[in-house]
Amino acid sequence: MPSFPLTPAGVLFDMDGVLTSNNVFHRRAWKEVALSHMNLSLTEHDLDTKVDGGRNPEIMQRLTGKAPTAEEAASFHTAKEQRYRELALGALREVDGLSAYLDALAERKIPYALVTSADAVNVNFGLKALGLTDRFPLRILGEDVTHGKPHPEPFERGAALLGLNPADCLAHEDAVNGVKSASAAGCTVIALGTTMPEAALIAAGAARVVPDFREWQSWLK
Repeated sequence: MPSFPLTPAGVLFDMDGVLTSNNVFHRRAWKEVALSHMNLSLTEHDLDTKVDGGRNPEIMQRLTGKAPTAEEAASFHTAKEQRYRELALGALREVDGLSAYLDALAERKIPYALVTSADAVNVNFGLKALGLTDRFPLRILGEDVTHGKPHPEPFERGAALLGLNPADCLAHEDAVNGVKSASAAGCTVIALGTTMPEAALIAAGAARVVPDFREWQSWLK
């Protein structure tokens, strides 16, 4: 367990559920499009254990037990993410304390980057809606990795983007698979309790779970 407060060399942020509490829109889109495209009626358990965290083709494989074809994956991805954007349009707000936290990192000259399973269209949509486009020029997206979360590659690449070792980075995640990814990479994980229960995030490897970024004073020097 790391000692708090601490001064990380860099900070890696997931997007969905971390910068904005938008999981309700993603889950609704998943339920609708899984039914229309795969004839699957997703339960809350499916959403909790198989959907949150990771890229869409990998999630499809978790749900069905087989890898989708490239055509199936592309068709599903387009429909699901379009439906997500329709549902989320005009409704996205930043997680409390985020802008102040980014200001605190900038004041301390601590670099940070985005590490998300989302594609470029959703990232641009989300950051523009939150007014954060200019604050996250450094990004690792779903299409930038070979293995999505819970594999450590996304956070390994995020740390490399900052020129750092993952063990020297703080990571913020909200999903079990995201926490597993960051923890496996060697990051210290402060999870956001916007999506999953605290116990599940701690069990996945989070050092601490906070409700939002107003807590940053308690663990950042």
